[in-house]
Amino acid sequence: MSETQPAKPAAPRRDHPRTHHGDTVNDPYAWLKDPEDPATVAYLQSENAYAESRTAHLDGLRKAIFGEIKDRTQETDLSVPVRDGGWWYYGRTEEGKQYAIQCRLKADGDTPPEIEAGVAVAGEEILLDGNALAEGHDFFSQGVHDVSPDGNLLAFGVNYSGDEQFTLRFKDLRTGEVFADEIEGVFYGGAWSADGSVFFYSKVDDAWRPHQVWRHVLGETEDTLVYQEDDARFRTGIALTRSKGYLVVYSGSSTTTEYRYLDAGDPTGDFTVFGAGREQGVEVVIDHQGDRFWVLHNRDAENFTLGWTPVEDTTLFNEVIPHDTAVRLESVDAFADHVVVSLRRDGLPQVALLDADERLTEIAFDEPLYDVGLGQNPDYDSRLLRIGYASLVTPPSVYDYDIDTAALHLRKRTAVLGEFDPADYVQYREWATAADGTQVPISIVAKAGVEADGTSPCLLYGYGSYEHSIDPYFSIARLSLLDRGVVFAIAHVRGGGEMGRQWYEQGKLLHKKNTFTDFVDAANHLVKAGWAAPDRIVARGGSAGGLLMGAIANLAPERFAGVLADVPFVDALNTILDPSMPLTVGEWEEWGNPLESAEVYAYMKSYSPYENVTGVDYPSILAVTSLNDIRVGFHEPAKWIAKLRHESPGSDVMLKTEMEAGHGGRSGRYDAWEEEAFNLAWVLDRLGAA
Repeated sequence: MSETQPAKPAAPRRDHPRTHHGDTVNDPYAWLKDPEDPATVAYLQSENAYAESRTAHLDGLRKAIFGEIKDRTQETDLSVPVRDGGWWYYGRTEEGKQYAIQCRLKADGDTPPEIEAGVAVAGEEILLDGNALAEGHDFFSQGVHDVSPDGNLLAFGVNYSGDEQFTLRFKDLRTGEVFADEIEGVFYGGAWSADGSVFFYSKVDDAWRPHQVWRHVLGETEDTLVYQEDDARFRTGIALTRSKGYLVVYSGSSTTTEYRYLDAGDPTGDFTVFGAGREQGVEVVIDHQGDRFWVLHNRDAENFTLGWTPVEDTTLFNEVIPHDTAVRLESVDAFADHVVVSLRRDGLPQVALLDADERLTEIAFDEPLYDVGLGQNPDYDSRLLRIGYASLVTPPSVYDYDIDTAALHLRKRTAVLGEFDPADYVQYREWATAADGTQVPISIVAKAGVEADGTSPCLLYGYGSYEHSIDPYFSIARLSLLDRGVVFAIAHVRGGGEMGRQWYEQGKLLHKKNTFTDFVDAANHLVKAGWAAPDRIVARGGSAGGLLMGAIANLAPERFAGVLADVPFVDALNTILDPSMPLTVGEWEEWGNPLESAEVYAYMKSYSPYENVTGVDYPSILAVTSLNDIRVGFHEPAKWIAKLRHESPGSDVMLKTEMEAGHGGRSGRYDAWEEEAFNLAWVLDRLGAA
């Protein structure tokens, strides 16, 4: 066996028929679903060895890219302090350490203290050191991180596998003591009562669905169940309003939300259903301010409307901002003396202030493409609004917006070390015409001087599900592509939320194929516009964007030189047919229910990547997954790669599995950089730009 032709793993085929709606299908790789089967582990390990062997020639490039990411990153750094009560909270990193250290300082004034990275800070208190917590473990992540309203106690969750269930612990920040209280199987999020004596948290069921909210009284061993969500489509959780006046239990599916609220000073009381309660197809967002709740809802308003209800009668809705087909209202944040509305207009996010005359004023930025949103704003009485901002060429930036003067104060821009200059890069917005005439936005960034002459290699990214928008974002790692002449583009395909609620509706359920054809049309546009050479486009997407990758590999294999699929949802039909799988039932409102509907079954079968693998010549494919991923099971890409290799033995396909990680991959920052360096080296190789 020559070094250039290592052995290709071949997963055994075992008959496993399934029958739905009169259609019988044999799934010969269904056995790969069991992570406890030694044969499954052996297969994954053989694929890892094959991928490493096939990419061994890229080892030098991987090391170079890792070095570039590391050299451009300020390793000893800190976040801009955030005011909450009598403290400034911030996180800092130290060179050579994988995880952040969470700290605080006593507050003195409203302006964030100037702290120099790497310099000892008098009076600093360390809340948690992620490096100490992670010691001795290959993986570490933190779930809950919540300081009590009086600043005395910290609730925090730790996980060492990647399966997103955490052990909840409590720390006295005055003494440093970690209490004996320890609760297993806790999900993200939680809320303290007003006096800090009670902590509320959520737990998941066997399908990893957060379905219960529990009340824990510090020092007691028996917790109380305060709410259980029995509808398997719905997920639940709890939060404390910014005003710290109310505890709010949220329960929601993809299309419907419901709230219950309780005076935070009465944590053992009964929660009250907000408004009219649960209405199928009606989504609601609420926040508390004084004698009212501000409310966003989409009842007879596709892009949502904004108004308020009196606290004493939450069924009475007073409209303030009516529905607008051109503006998608996304969230409302209430402060003591002002209200902030996050919205989308013309394919870009906006942050706006609602004045006393009930008019919206958007905060203006001068770049044509950008991503902007509220940062951490826990202080209810603040007159400074913390905002996060970035673009394809501008590193992540933290601003404070002065409510009184309308002035923007730049507090920090993420340092990019070396010779980085934003002026060395250019960004563009183009529009691809889809087959049905729809105009699909594309965000493009390239090194200055790269011409649209039809010769450039291009990495095209896409997602297109759950109304999740992929806004123009900055990436230090991406510079390693741009500096090698690669054009980077984001196809804002239907199924996302970039162009409003209708954009999402046109890319879900029985319209899902628009997501895939939009992406191919975007790739074709880049070729026609000269931004990409016809034979030098690599596609990339992850999770539901991995479904997109598998679909376009079947739909237009000749268009792409490579496909990088991160934790890809490529066995969609089989997963959505199995209600025992984590999160499946809640997904029926996104994809349809193929168990109940023959039409949905046939439609999903017609696009699900695994179902549609054939003997065509596929582009090179790299699928990356994690053994402990509960959102997209590792078996999906494992089955997909096995079938691709069997049906199209001449195609170049690989699977790389992290054996100690979850949906987000490896947890430490240096480990994550190594993982990304592996991916980018493969991309450059496929683009002929290595």
